[in-house]
Amino acid sequence: MASTASAFPTRPLGRTGMALTRVGFGAWAIGGSGWSHGWGAQDDADSIAAIRRAVDLGVNWIDTAAIYGLGHSEEVVARALADIPKSERPFVFTKGGLVWDENDRAAAPRLVGAPDSLQREVEASLRRLRTDCIDLYQMHWPAQDGTPLEEYWQALLDLKQAGKLRAVGLSNHDAGQLEAAARLGHVDSLQPPFSAIRRGAAESVLPWCAAHGTGVIVYSPMQSGLLTGAFSAERAASLPADDWRSQSDDFRGDGLARNLALAEALGDVAAKHATSTASIACAWTLAWPGVTGAIVGARNAEQVDGWIDAAIRVLDSQDLDFIGEAIARTGAGYGPTRPQH
Repeated sequence: MASTASAFPTRPLGRTGMALTRVGFGAWAIGGSGWSHGWGAQDDADSIAAIRRAVDLGVNWIDTAAIYGLGHSEEVVARALADIPKSERPFVFTKGGLVWDENDRAAAPRLVGAPDSLQREVEASLRRLRTDCIDLYQMHWPAQDGTPLEEYWQALLDLKQAGKLRAVGLSNHDAGQLEAAARLGHVDSLQPPFSAIRRGAAESVLPWCAAHGTGVIVYSPMQSGLLTGAFSAERAASLPADDWRSQSDDFRGDGLARNLALAEALGDVAAKHATSTASIACAWTLAWPGVTGAIVGARNAEQVDGWIDAAIRVLDSQDLDFIGEAIARTGAGYGPTRPQH
């Protein structure tokens, strides 16, 4: 799928030739419920409206994965884009390597790197996305089926050479794994978790990617809703059992209290800029050297309006100092607290 130019500023995704808006639409939550990491029930009409709103506003890339809703997210993305001329469609990125059991859809997926399995997954994603080439395909997690990294990375490089994939990357891999993959062929992208709460990527993988021409698209910049300014202890306590967040330490107890205190501090910066807390949370991740763009989820069009300002928002040194001090004061999360330029 090809993308037209966006009115928003863009950054190059490594050496791929793709220029991305600073925020992209994240399609995890629109996978719906009925699987191990679902976000609860989701209306497909709301999902389609959210995607179209983001694209209409100028967002030029969408991040999904086969595992999101066990194929359902990819199908919804395809439906949302079906009426848009191909020359005007956003880039579509997806991920593989997580294999589910159709007979037990609530079971945790297996982390599989076998080349024949990846071949089947790519073909299935191509069908669900209704395309003949995926713009970026990433290995979702390191395999746990005994397949060496070199073997599954070579399989992705081969699928790229065959024209099935325009670019290939890794998600949730560390600097040592990136180095091992790069010995076989260039790593086009990395997708790590990164937010003002979860800051570990800044220690090693962001510097590695910056030094090796690897693009970085970070996920969960708002820490799954915690840094939106709309979350509260009451909302956390009311999360349904089929929402994975109800089982996370970030959403209960002392961890929740620290995270909400940090969100309040981000709200102070948002007030200064007359924008949303969500936009500031995203802009903080984009202030780090090496980060190409941030993946931001939405379950309806209104949520898109809440963070779209991050596509143009730039934090200054005073903002970054204030947020760094708030991170230290609240004790939220882990990792470096401020980008150094």
